[in-house]
Amino acid sequence: MTRTRVRVVPKGPVLVPGPVRIEVDDGRVVESDRFMVAICTCGRSREYPLCDTSHRRCRRVEGVGPAPN
Repeated sequence: MTRTRVRVVPKGPVLVPGPVRIEVDDGRVVESDRFMVAICTCGRSREYPLCDTSHRRCRRVEGVGPAPN
């Protein structure tokens, strides 16, 4: 069995080794061939579902990502 390591960055994205194919709720499919892909958890990325570092300047959107501590 192949194991994939996923890293959750506190107050940041989920890092997944690439390449990846992401299927979004609205039916869109986003593909990335990068060696490491950052997936947005704050919901504010202009490149959603990919992270554009918006979490650095914005507060968490209610219902998206983990609750703050």
